[in-house]
Amino acid sequence: MDKVLRQVNRMNGTKIPFVSKLIHFILRIIYCCDIMPGTKIGEGTRFPHRGLGVVINQNAVIGKNCIVEANVCIGGNGKTREGIVAPQIGDNVLIGSNSVIIGPINIGSNVKIGAGSVVVKDVPDNSVVVGNPGHVVSVSCTNHETGKTG
Repeated sequence: MDKVLRQVNRMNGTKIPFVSKLIHFILRIIYCCDIMPGTKIGEGTRFPHRGLGVVINQNAVIGKNCIVEANVCIGGNGKTREGIVAPQIGDNVLIGSNSVIIGPINIGSNVKIGAGSVVVKDVPDNSVVVGNPGHVVSVSCTNHETGKTG
């Protein structure tokens, strides 16, 4: 799925955008996910469970080496802040199942967002966020890719 999303993004900027739209439509039917072709997703970002139930705003930015679990929603709330309309997510972020990240907010790097969390405010680097509304319970968490603290 991850490789297919990257191909769709590459084709979106070409003279045959209809192909990327077709693949997007097929993915939407097969995996019940809605990840728009123009969404910026960093290298190494993974969607376990084939992105099942994932919905991502086309203006969202997801950094490198992130993990986006099933049934995650990353979207705007109709507001704009400093030119952004959707979440901007740093590198090495783990987003737990059924989490919702809404608004023009910044999620730092090396952040873990617990399953079922609703995040509507900025999150600093190296944090763990849980709850509804999401709140930081720990700072200086471990990078899920390297196992290193910081």
